[in-house]
Amino acid sequence: MFGVNWQEVLLIVLIVLLLFGAKRIPEVMRSLGRGVRELKQGMKEIDKAEPAEDKKDDQGPKAD
Repeated sequence: MFGVNWQEVLLIVLIVLLLFGAKRIPEVMRSLGRGVRELKQGMKEIDKAEPAEDKKDDQGPKAD
């Protein structure tokens, strides 16, 4: 897919282990998961709000 073979993946994993340490990686992944979950929730809230705004626009301009 991206042209990454198993040796390159192994090298990346080793570098990540050296940078963060084995104890810190679960914390980083947990916070990343929370961030993704909040992003998805925000996207759903935006999608729910859009139809209400579309209904307002469909009524057309009001005559004063």
